[in-house]
Amino acid sequence: MYPLEGINLGPLLPEHLSELVVGVVLFAVILVVVKLKVAPAFEDLYDRRTAVTRGAIEEAERKQAAADAALAEYRAKLAGAQDEAAAIREEARGAAAQIRTKARKQAEEDAERVAATARAQLEAEKSHALAELQGEIGGLATTLAGKILGESLADDARAQSAVDRFLAELDQETAKA
Repeated sequence: MYPLEGINLGPLLPEHLSELVVGVVLFAVILVVVKLKVAPAFEDLYDRRTAVTRGAIEEAERKQAAADAALAEYRAKLAGAQDEAAAIREEARGAAAQIRTKARKQAEEDAERVAATARAQLEAEKSHALAELQGEIGGLATTLAGKILGESLADDARAQSAVDRFLAELDQETAKA
């Protein structure tokens, strides 16, 4: 009688009880060898790989923290540079306004100086023209007066007094008008 006679195991059904005992003993031996030798080696390998992985993760976290710090520093420097650039632009605008104001003032002064020079020159030319005209008018007036009076005004004193009287009368008429 077989211990497993009622169970149909097919080709796995041992013919002798010794096969079953040998199978169980060998299983126990293999289990002990695996438990004592193979499992600790796998556990050791697993622990080493876990440690390596943890170290790599910690290193990556440190590098990420360093990168975040560098990024924050870069952004702070960029913000500082932008502020500095804005300050430089404002300073340049102020300097440009000063330069424009100074240039405008200088141009106005130059224009005033040129205008004053031109006015003085015109006044001088006017005075010169008036003097010439008075001389010519005096000569013409003397000639005309001589023809009207029928006497010669060749004498300078007589001519001068006649011219002076004529010019005085002319000024009075101009003042009345």
